[in-house]
Amino acid sequence: MTLKWWAIVVAAVSVTSCVTANVVIGAVEGEQLPLVVNLFALITAGTAVVLAVVAELHDRLNDRVSALTEFLVARLNEIEAHAGDRNSGFVEGYLLNHGQEAAVVPFGRRGRGAAER
Repeated sequence: MTLKWWAIVVAAVSVTSCVTANVVIGAVEGEQLPLVVNLFALITAGTAVVLAVVAELHDRLNDRVSALTEFLVARLNEIEAHAGDRNSGFVEGYLLNHGQEAAVVPFGRRGRGAAER
């Protein structure tokens, strides 16, 4: 189970046990549980509810970031494909305009090492 569901279970158990204990003690002895016990149960339930809400918000944010990432990857792939087509067309056009004798010069080392070859 995820953190969110564990927090919901803890909150439900805490509230249920507090209410049940108060009802049983009230019915049997006509009194209430000590204030410390009631406050502990309420603080536990409140903390668990806040934790469940934060976990849900984290899940939603994670889903949105994943969707945004997928959209950006798709868009960048589309831009790269479009730019790749334009660049290849530019190179082919350049080569066609300068005839077949136009050679593509590879990048290499410059300086003494290139002159010795």
